[in-house]
Amino acid sequence: MRLSTWLRQHLAALRALLVLTAITGIVYPLAVYAFAQLPGLHDKAEGSLLRVDGKVVGSSLIGQSFTDADGAALPRYFQSRPSAAGDGYDGLSSSASNLGPESIVDTLAADPAETTLSLLSTVCARSKEIGDREGVDGHRPFCTEDGVGAVLSVLGPRNADGRVSRPTRVVSVNQACPATPFLTAYLGVRVECAEPGADYSAGQIVPIIGDAPAEPAVPADAVTASGSGLDPNISPEYAAIQVARVAQARGIGPEQVREVVAAHSKGRALGFLGEPRVDVLELNLELDRRFPVG
Repeated sequence: MRLSTWLRQHLAALRALLVLTAITGIVYPLAVYAFAQLPGLHDKAEGSLLRVDGKVVGSSLIGQSFTDADGAALPRYFQSRPSAAGDGYDGLSSSASNLGPESIVDTLAADPAETTLSLLSTVCARSKEIGDREGVDGHRPFCTEDGVGAVLSVLGPRNADGRVSRPTRVVSVNQACPATPFLTAYLGVRVECAEPGADYSAGQIVPIIGDAPAEPAVPADAVTASGSGLDPNISPEYAAIQVARVAQARGIGPEQVREVVAAHSKGRALGFLGEPRVDVLELNLELDRRFPVG
């Protein structure tokens, strides 16, 4: 009797396993695949791929770089948002940098190539580069003129609340010697450049806001990566500051470029979800089609 009960239970479990395997492992995937082949859904199911002369050039859902072999921006193309996914826009390494607002001090090395930039200095460097490239003001609050975080380490005795009461030494921690510090003096103490490899964490870390405009000309999406690192879109503000460069590189008028930008701009979903956006790949493909560069 016990053996019979054991067999019935295991046969029932086996039948359930086979039935569920057939439903979830065969029937359901085939049903989803068949549904995805319906007109209007097939292209999306295949990855929203974009083709030129039959050749796949990308996806409307995943960003990509428009740079040369050295990583410099190609003048005739609108530039995408920065990416922290692998080497950039890698769907197998979708991620953010995981750096937050407290990442403001660089790790300086004797070899500049081995220096690890903080999030603040990364943003400052990108803003300066974009400002120089697009001919706009690249200054941002808490950034130096040379494009690193404007951060001091103030050393000296501290009072009861932990603040340095009488500074004895002040170091611009993100400006490696022999750079000229962005401030000559702080609280009456001469500001020094930072020696690569030196540890200034004993000091009070003080970010300096500076006199940059509160609303920078270079928008936030131009200098920060998205959470996925795959964002194919940029803001209309970032697109707007690139118009003059693209128009000059293609030998056309800015209004012609703005017309194409407008055609590839989208508003908030349902009128209130998300932000207005411009799809960079589709925009650049349309520019190549209408205004090719010889």
